[in-house]
Amino acid sequence: MALSLAERTEQLKAEQRLLIKADRDIEEGWQRLRDQEERVRDLQADGHDICQAERLVDLLKQTLVEWERHRTLIEQRVIYLRQQVDPPLPKGG
Repeated sequence: MALSLAERTEQLKAEQRLLIKADRDIEEGWQRLRDQEERVRDLQADGHDICQAERLVDLLKQTLVEWERHRTLIEQRVIYLRQQVDPPLPKGG
């Protein structure tokens, strides 16, 4: 069943909200990563075992890679829906 223009417009708005949330989550994730890397440096400087702290840094990095991949999918969906809602005008017309 084909979606109506109104339904596609609503999907576009929903995906745009998800894209904004993804951007915010990714930025916050990078800040958490920077904070953790600073903690690792502090722990190391104080002579503590940093094995688990470094493991968390690696997990945060892996998570951010996946979040960025997911953000790309959302962005592609937004582009697709924009084309459905507001198709480009034909050239020469």
